[in-house]
Amino acid sequence: QVHLVESGGGSVQAGGSLRLSCAIPSLYIRTCMAWFRPAPGKELEVVAFISGGVSSTGYAPSVKGRFTISQDNAKNTLSLQMNSLKLEDTAMYYCATDSRLRPYCTGHASGSFDVWGQGTQVTVSS
Repeated sequence: QVHLVESGGGSVQAGGSLRLSCAIPSLYIRTCMAWFRPAPGKELEVVAFISGGVSSTGYAPSVKGRFTISQDNAKNTLSLQMNSLKLEDTAMYYCATDSRLRPYCTGHASGSFDVWGQGTQVTVSS
């Protein structure tokens, strides 16, 4: 079973930055990939997604302008640059992709993804 491996989480003060990375098998790097985190009282919510074949991106309104998702095809890595972090960004962050190898993120709810990492914790303090 394929698993993704996240790294880069940690503790940071509000206003600071972190960069998360996700090692993704080369088979998936040009497909739909995403970062998720739990929403308060809800299931996982998408933070950012990227259609790997064309590098088209999308963001949750709460992070737009602060977070940037990107891919490195040579290193088979998905990244999430997080700037201007807020207390409410504290969460476990998961990277995900889809074994159906969708090139475009036509759907980005958590149920559209079935290949996941174990998560990396981000803690933002005041």
